[in-house]
Amino acid sequence: MPQPILIRRFGRIMGVIMIAALIPGTSRFSKLEQIKQAGTLHVLTRNDPTAYYESPTGYTGLEYDLVTLFAKQLGVKATFEIPGTSNGILKRIAKGRGDIAAASLTITEQRNKKMRFAPAYHEITEQLIYRSGSRRPNDVASLTQGIIEVAKGTSHIDSLAFLKEDTPELSWNVNDELDTNGLLYLVNEGLIDYTVADSNQALLIRRFYPKLNVAFDISEPRQLAWALSLSDDNSLYDEVVRFFKRIKQDKTLDQLLEKYYGHANSLSYIGNCKFRQQKKTRLPLYQGYFHLAAAQYDIDWRLLAAIGYQESRWLNTAVSPTGVKGIMMLTSDTAAELGIDNRVDPAQSIDGGARYFQQRHQIISAQIPEPDRTWFALASYNVGLGHLEDARTLTKKQGGNPDKWMDVKQRLPLLAEEKWHQHTKYGYARGHEPVTFVENIRSYYDLLVWLTEENQIKKNAMDANSPPDPGHNAITIVPSAL
Repeated sequence: MPQPILIRRFGRIMGVIMIAALIPGTSRFSKLEQIKQAGTLHVLTRNDPTAYYESPTGYTGLEYDLVTLFAKQLGVKATFEIPGTSNGILKRIAKGRGDIAAASLTITEQRNKKMRFAPAYHEITEQLIYRSGSRRPNDVASLTQGIIEVAKGTSHIDSLAFLKEDTPELSWNVNDELDTNGLLYLVNEGLIDYTVADSNQALLIRRFYPKLNVAFDISEPRQLAWALSLSDDNSLYDEVVRFFKRIKQDKTLDQLLEKYYGHANSLSYIGNCKFRQQKKTRLPLYQGYFHLAAAQYDIDWRLLAAIGYQESRWLNTAVSPTGVKGIMMLTSDTAAELGIDNRVDPAQSIDGGARYFQQRHQIISAQIPEPDRTWFALASYNVGLGHLEDARTLTKKQGGNPDKWMDVKQRLPLLAEEKWHQHTKYGYARGHEPVTFVENIRSYYDLLVWLTEENQIKKNAMDANSPPDPGHNAITIVPSAL
């Protein structure tokens, strides 16, 4: 029996819809809906201290943290793809071969023609980098006497081209294999004269390559942002805009920026060099004790070692004018409470310091998340829990977040001023000291991790004769905490 015309037409229409849904680019679902249905956010990034890297405790980095938070907002998992170069990231996102590019990308006029940028989350400048001990260039004209090498696909090329308009003799080489990290390594080793790096990247990497110096800025301030492919579908872009608006308003973005950059300039060149030297000559004498104590009290041995270096420069005979002694510089009262009878004995001192830090960490409110809880524990190790609580109370009264180190470290120095400490429970304290104490330990810890871990960033930079690519186009799946 012939079917009614209306039914036959409906069947053909449904067939067209079903076929269209299977053809890429013709889905009736928005980009955002497709991502949620697939349960995966495809992210293009790079292996870099400013973006994404593997640490002893797992993957980390500013872009990693931002993407993980965004994936959680969407209720999906993030997969990270790492193309070999920045140029590879730009090409892929321009062609829509990724949902977002989160790779410390600067917004430029040329890039705006090929991709769409989300709201900026950080501001940097581009800086000319040279090696300590070589002639420092004073201006653009002096760069004509050396070799400048920059990575392909970076905004640094556009900046140099702009400078060339006023200095026609300026020239540079474009490296299509190494990224900026690899080029910074070459400068540090004296294999090339100069390269260009973003200021945030230079700030972080100079801790690990202390021979690197900044000559001058070669650009005006530039904005960093996520990039998306050009599309008439605004669903994903609009969700990204909402995400950054939220984390700016609730200060999550500020807290993440402090996490990665807040302590990065606390260590001077001389301090860095002394630390490296004493890591070779003094640390081996006591490293076994740090390992034993760390294992017993479940603390990263490098954090304990960083505390020990800040306290005594790893000298077991160290004595302060106030009478604290030993590698961990324990007071007589603290040593008595811990059952330590010989503060200058390295085994007893390190064990006591580890136990004391563990106690500090356990006392800090469990509602304070890491890494802030560790920073608070370190601050109380230095100044005492009472003064720390005074600073947290003051932070809350002034509208800050008492559970965030970023906010509390701004109030601790106020405890030295009568205007503020006369209204606190525990009174006067040299509040700047715990801030310096914590920030230095954070820097020493980062350096120890760098010097003792075969992390991927280090491998890429050291392998300067091949592309700094961790398993070309490596994919990492990051589960979101739903």
